[in-house]
Amino acid sequence: MALGQRLELKQGQGLVITPQLQQAIKLLQLSNLELEAVIETELERNPLLQRDDADPVGDANDSDAPAEASDSGESRELELSDRDTIAANSDLDASSSDVYGDDEPVVRERESVVSDSNEGPVVDWSKAGKGGTGFDGDEDMERALTREKTLTEHLTDQALIAHFSAPEMAIAQILIDAVDEAGYMRAPLTEIADRLGCELALVEKVLGTCQGFEPTGIMATSVPECLKLQLVERNRFDPAMQALIDNLELLARRDLSALRKVCGVDEEDLSEMIAELKSLNPRPGSAYGAEPSQTVVPDVFVRADANGGWRIDLNSDTLPRVLVDQKYHTKVATAARSESEKSYLNECLSQANWLIKSLDQRARTILKVSAEIVRQQDAFFVYGVEYLRPLNLKTVADAVGMHESTVSRVTSNKYVATPRGVFELKFFFTSSIASNDGTSAHSAESVRHKIKTLIDGEKNSGEILSDDRIVEILKEAGVDIARRTVAKYREALRIPSSVERKRQSR
Repeated sequence: MALGQRLELKQGQGLVITPQLQQAIKLLQLSNLELEAVIETELERNPLLQRDDADPVGDANDSDAPAEASDSGESRELELSDRDTIAANSDLDASSSDVYGDDEPVVRERESVVSDSNEGPVVDWSKAGKGGTGFDGDEDMERALTREKTLTEHLTDQALIAHFSAPEMAIAQILIDAVDEAGYMRAPLTEIADRLGCELALVEKVLGTCQGFEPTGIMATSVPECLKLQLVERNRFDPAMQALIDNLELLARRDLSALRKVCGVDEEDLSEMIAELKSLNPRPGSAYGAEPSQTVVPDVFVRADANGGWRIDLNSDTLPRVLVDQKYHTKVATAARSESEKSYLNECLSQANWLIKSLDQRARTILKVSAEIVRQQDAFFVYGVEYLRPLNLKTVADAVGMHESTVSRVTSNKYVATPRGVFELKFFFTSSIASNDGTSAHSAESVRHKIKTLIDGEKNSGEILSDDRIVEILKEAGVDIARRTVAKYREALRIPSSVERKRQSR
């Protein structure tokens, strides 16, 4: 067969990532702080863009009643039950917009209200935030990869592998945030329990687990407790050392005779004990880099509604406003003569309009996803941290008609202020365990709670349950779980094995 060249015409479909679409995707995953930097760059580069520092028309956060939607760009309130009126772009495709479906999920029959604002050419965006996922240059990436890990990051990494349940992980995150640079807990545990709506015993239990993290002595509530944790780790904590730690004020006064009497030891033993005490680190957190103090400005507010539901509002108080200067465009367009000048002017106008449209789509998408998360986790806002439901990106993506990657970008570095505190949107996503009949899923947190309940019930029943027996009981309850998973959850809960529990019961 002879070889030759020929021309063929074929028709096909393909996704082209245009520079504008890349910009829209990038804006979606940026935090408010990073978004402000991007807007500042665009304001310097594009002469048709300008910042409007005037007060926004209407304030949804200050109104008690939902405002009427209008075409003039005023603030408006939209009911979630009428989702077909909420339009947003799912994958940031400029040619289409998402519309909520009719099969709206209802959680505990609580209605939610969403507020959106500034539908006109003027858009508000937040001036501050925390975190980020993207790097704008090699210098930023190199600085991020070579910087020293902070104490908060070090503790968070350990908490992620401690196999906490979702409520316990939420408590652990709050406790870690309350640790100062020296490594001590500074927030009252009762205040944390009241804010999260959980029992004080659960907060104390999580703190006990966190105090087992490295470095030893971390997250102690006082210096004596910090020293005690380190001595226990070295297996050097005895009654004499306990008496020495309880009387540190005598050591500070160098009243050695009173110390010998209190500890019941001679001079040589006391010298060894003091030397042991000096080898400890009273500031275990000082070995890690101090994290810059930044105030998290929430992107979304969740407030109780007068009708018993929840209002979801965009944070419009701290949002910068950008717009296209139409007067300046008209003036320059009239004076433009050459084709290059007209082309540059048209390009600036197109980029300015696209930026404003992308920012508007970003706000709508954040509002849309936040509303669905509040709907799915309604029980958390009502009853507290122990009522977090299993939730993943796919569930939210299917409910709002978006792709999972879009939901992931939206929930990264976005914060929501709730009556129970400020949380990242990713905080509300928890794992689940499939059932043995394949019809439903069980929350991993609820399974851990069942395991703990079964073991706690051993005191009343007198029967010590092995891991295999726990697996059988859970399978009878419809939970498909392996024995090694039960052992992993039991160890994460700091519960000894059945053999050790039998020995303790004797």
